[in-house]
Amino acid sequence: MVEQLLIQGPAGSVQVAIDTPDGWQPGHGTAIVAHPNPAHGGNMDHKIVHTLNRAWVLMGWRAVRFNFRGVGQSEGAFDDGKGEVNDLMAVVQHITPTGPLGLSGFSFGAYVTSHAVQRLHASRAADMRSIVLVGTATSRFTAATIPSDLHHRTLALHADDDEIVPYAGTLAWAQAQKLPLLVVPGGGHFFHGQQPLLRELVLRHLRGTLTS
Repeated sequence: MVEQLLIQGPAGSVQVAIDTPDGWQPGHGTAIVAHPNPAHGGNMDHKIVHTLNRAWVLMGWRAVRFNFRGVGQSEGAFDDGKGEVNDLMAVVQHITPTGPLGLSGFSFGAYVTSHAVQRLHASRAADMRSIVLVGTATSRFTAATIPSDLHHRTLALHADDDEIVPYAGTLAWAQAQKLPLLVVPGGGHFFHGQQPLLRELVLRHLRGTLTS
């Protein structure tokens, strides 16, 4: 069942879609999925967002997609990543005030997610069980450092033939903090033809982190 709603965010309404699997109850896990760069057409209906969303639902978690400010029915205007972190934080606070939390994002959404992870960890405001960062936008944006005690719960995944976010930049970001990085050989930024593989890699990570 997918529920569409508008919640209040820092720049006005934020459009949210909540996919709730059968049998889910309050107190079960909820995952947030952040979409790619709005300046290049990114939105919550992107195919990789749906791939991540599906992986969480297959694990029995409620999955929440949302549009950043200025996209779809979300109010406001693109803020080059700064205000978008606040958008994600508003979704977390509105949808998941308590209970286990998962965070995930693709490209620009992974960059935004990294900063949300850092904020939530510093404030000890959430029980973060698993983090998934796919194709993290490290070339134009400065992704945040993932706290070392969350490294074992974090999947950072990148294609070695990424034509938009060069693999070398994300590798340097990961190496600087000793964060393991999973590399997909021959994959491009959008994992064309590799969606099933991407989903299985994410599911493998989620099985290891959500059941431990």
